[in-house]
Amino acid sequence: MIVKKYDEVEKSAIHMEGVKNASIRWLVGQDSGAPNFYLRLFELEPGGHSPLHTHPWEHEVYFLEGTGQVNTENGSIPVQKDYFALVLPNETHQFQNTGETPLKFLCIIPKEGK
Repeated sequence: MIVKKYDEVEKSAIHMEGVKNASIRWLVGQDSGAPNFYLRLFELEPGGHSPLHTHPWEHEVYFLEGTGQVNTENGSIPVQKDYFALVLPNETHQFQNTGETPLKFLCIIPKEGK
């Protein structure tokens, strides 16, 4: 069993094409021994975003702080604290901070997806 406070986990800047002002904490990741899922905490600074992308696995997202939007091929959907999202396999998506404070969200992915 692992029980920790989130800020005990290293926060790393994300450096990849299509990403702006974003960081990640692998709360439950490769080193955890988790058999099925990984849990990540993302932080997008004001104006920050993830890449517009797609992949063959689902993920579930829960927004903890801030305001933003989920950009899809069908438009943008506003989100804020206590909203959640299910991104199905192969859905085009991007998370974007539209506010003046960090947008923080949890993201669960299947172990096979990483």
